[in-house]
Amino acid sequence: MKQTQSFTLENVLADSDLADFGRSIWQLVRRLRAMKASQGVSWSQSSVMKRLAVDGPATTADLARAEAMTPQSMRTIVASLEASGIVRRTPHPTDGRQVNIELTAKGAAVRQSNREALWGWLAGAVEELDDSERETLFAAGKIIKRLAES
Repeated sequence: MKQTQSFTLENVLADSDLADFGRSIWQLVRRLRAMKASQGVSWSQSSVMKRLAVDGPATTADLARAEAMTPQSMRTIVASLEASGIVRRTPHPTDGRQVNIELTAKGAAVRQSNREALWGWLAGAVEELDDSERETLFAAGKIIKRLAES
């Protein structure tokens, strides 16, 4: 790969390796989002479902904070999930003014089905690679994680 001395927009756009890398990452993200959408659940809805499955019931405000979005946007997501029977409202255990949102049995099943479809596709795609490509991909994954977390 070419060494890039300065990461100005002009230099980044001129570095075809870096530009190809960026486009490849976005293409993969779009493909994963399309996989989610083909299952009838948006990326945001899926993220809320995961949070509820892992962390348990939460208020809409808690979900909005955790997902770094406005409460209004989160209310829209929760309303769509509730209309589909994926989540339900339950009384807050300590504050009668609030309600918790929790994943229903249907929601857990939808989440599991979506996960199986997504991970099945990804596992199948990786299986098509040879051993050397898989090794390179997994090593690159560790580097990409570091980039994402920086």
